[in-house]
Amino acid sequence: MDFNKLINNHKQNIKNIIRLITKEENEDLEQEVYLKILKNSDKYSERGSLKSWISMIAKNTSLDYLKSSYHKMISSSTSDEEVINNIKNNSITPENKVIKLERQKQIIKAINGLKPKFKEVIMLCEIDGYSYEECAKKLKCPLGTVKSRIFNAKKELAIQLKDLLDT
Repeated sequence: MDFNKLINNHKQNIKNIIRLITKEENEDLEQEVYLKILKNSDKYSERGSLKSWISMIAKNTSLDYLKSSYHKMISSSTSDEEVINNIKNNSITPENKVIKLERQKQIIKAINGLKPKFKEVIMLCEIDGYSYEECAKKLKCPLGTVKSRIFNAKKELAIQLKDLLDT
């Protein structure tokens, strides 16, 4: 097995797998994958494709990295500069808390003022996070009915909350 040729042929695939799983470019992980391929090349049997075998090593190495305490420590630590920026940008003042609370009260009041069928679909889909399909099953009504009720409920809420939408 020509290792240099192997690396050149599969380098982009390995990078893509690492980026897909870890959501970052990580040359150290790439190197670790290459080392594992080199160390275990005698274990590769020609039963499966070489690309699948290499992809599995890249995938497992990436998953191991995500589980590692090192990754958790790095991703949870923040620099002093980030902390200072977060403090500076912190817009949670007592005044903003009161404004936010008032907005929430207006939204709740508007939802409670909807027709029962509209309120029901808004609560299920927008508050509880059900999909339209799940909502239709739960309410034992056609999907089109759920979509129509959501549309009409949102239209009604937009009218009632117009002053909030303008700010």
